[in-house]
Amino acid sequence: MNDERHDVVEGRIFLQPIAAPSILGLYGFAGATTMVAAFMAGWYGGGNTPAYLAPFAAAFGGLAQFLAGMWAFKARDGIATAMHGMWGSFWIAWGLLHFLFALNVLAAPTGAAPAIALWFFVLAAITIMGAFAAMAENAGLSLVLYTLAAGSAIAAFGKLFANDVLLIIAGYFLVVSAFFAWWTASSMMFMSVGKKFMPIGMAPGARKAPAVNIGRAESGVKHGQ
Repeated sequence: MNDERHDVVEGRIFLQPIAAPSILGLYGFAGATTMVAAFMAGWYGGGNTPAYLAPFAAAFGGLAQFLAGMWAFKARDGIATAMHGMWGSFWIAWGLLHFLFALNVLAAPTGAAPAIALWFFVLAAITIMGAFAAMAENAGLSLVLYTLAAGSAIAAFGKLFANDVLLIIAGYFLVVSAFFAWWTASSMMFMSVGKKFMPIGMAPGARKAPAVNIGRAESGVKHGQ
């Protein structure tokens, strides 16, 4: 009679729950966008205003939001990874560009700026895809991205044709997007401490994510934020 021997391998699962990265990401986006978009809309400022805004935009809207996007990757949230990563990169680039303007390394465009217009066309094209995807999560995030995509597209045409009216309209859309971002981030922050304050709600037709993923061999690990 043959003796059968079965080796038992013991394993451990280490869970690393993290805070919702989009709280930081959306606040960073809201802060930088509010300041710059209000300037675009003509609410305040002068010729040298962007130089004063650039450090804050690059650090809070750029670096902090980009890091939030990378942490969102760890939280398995593809939408937040893409949107925070992209817009964080944009704000870093925006701050660097105005830093170069301030040092007279580059001359700030005074008329049509097709190269800058391309920045906003690319941002609008990707952001609208994020807005469609966000409909599967919550209304707050989708409102942030829809108004952001619209503002970016209008800003692109404003830069392309040197149209100040379009840039002002774009500024208003971006201010609205920043407001929705502030609201959504605040709602998520209150939810993190068990408070249902400033609700964001589910988007129409949104799916309800399961509490625990099925089929990923990661017992107890939740998807997203």
